[in-house]
Amino acid sequence: MTACRLFLIAWMAVAAAPAWAADTAPPAAAAPSATALPTPAQILEVPAPLLALLHERVIDPGYSRERRLQRLVEMIFDEHGLHLAYDPDATHTITETWQTRRANCLSFTLLFVTLANLAGIDAHVQEVAQVVSWYQASGVIYSVGHVNAGIVLDGRSGTVDLDHSVLYDPLGPQRITRQRTLAHFYNNRGADHMATGDTGGARAYFRAALGMAPDFVAAWNNLGVLDARIGALDQARRDYETALRLQPRHGASLSNASALYRRMGDTHQAGLLASRLARVQRNDPFAQYMFGAQAEQRRDYAAAVRFYRRAVRLYETAHPFHFALARSYFLAGDARRASIEMQRARDLAGENGDALRSRYQAKLDSLQRWRQRGTNAN
Repeated sequence: MTACRLFLIAWMAVAAAPAWAADTAPPAAAAPSATALPTPAQILEVPAPLLALLHERVIDPGYSRERRLQRLVEMIFDEHGLHLAYDPDATHTITETWQTRRANCLSFTLLFVTLANLAGIDAHVQEVAQVVSWYQASGVIYSVGHVNAGIVLDGRSGTVDLDHSVLYDPLGPQRITRQRTLAHFYNNRGADHMATGDTGGARAYFRAALGMAPDFVAAWNNLGVLDARIGALDQARRDYETALRLQPRHGASLSNASALYRRMGDTHQAGLLASRLARVQRNDPFAQYMFGAQAEQRRDYAAAVRFYRRAVRLYETAHPFHFALARSYFLAGDARRASIEMQRARDLAGENGDALRSRYQAKLDSLQRWRQRGTNAN
């Protein structure tokens, strides 16, 4: 299980606001499919046993809001409550989370925000546009976003996150609507169906996501991938054009559209989009970090250093970037610069918890001992 804890950051005075909008309409009609999509009400329905547990452990004892918040987190994670475990593939309804005791960041956030609101705690869903996370499966490279819960308590705001080690993009978590939250759910489910080859189910879910949020770029991009896979190239082109009209610097759509035009024989347009993508990536610290990781995997440590250094210049306070740069410096034979970057990673990690800071300190101590042995040998 991923280490989970209450992660409160950037407490500040704010004006309270309602957490959820009024009931959302059901998803827009999609193409015929055997897939039965859960409605918004079904996604957010709290099963009776879970509601009873919430009353018993959190609501009925009459605790203060701050104590209710603490009790809610305990109820979700301790062995006498939900005993929730992290599962990156578990895009679940609240009922499914209750039944399986497994959740990814989206399922956890849906669960937490809904239960917190029932307990009288002002909570809402927040979106992080980009995090340091990519993975590959079934020949597809996935760029992973992140959601978490924002809370307002006694005039202060904070964040509750399933994974406190996630590196957010420089903008940090941004509050989103209920409709956009549900769009994330349907889009995730669509990606799952696409990965298993269920094109009809995938399309139904992507269309449902766009029914919730017509400007949801990730779903337009995924529709493009789906249409390209089945050979509907003109429709895929229109999907990507829509995505890029909504978000001209969307890296995944630029990359996919460029590959599509090349496949269609339009090398000129493919080149234009590839050039746009390169400009976007050059100023994207996450892309530079990814390129550094790829260079490190092929043991080109000089190139890894160049990419990681640019990532650090673009996002100077990101401790994982300094740690990666330290590692590449060390592997490239520059122990002095490795020590400097490791110290910087340690110092920046301080606000992310003692365990992470201790981890960096241990690596720094090991590196300094290695350097000392080298000095004594000379």
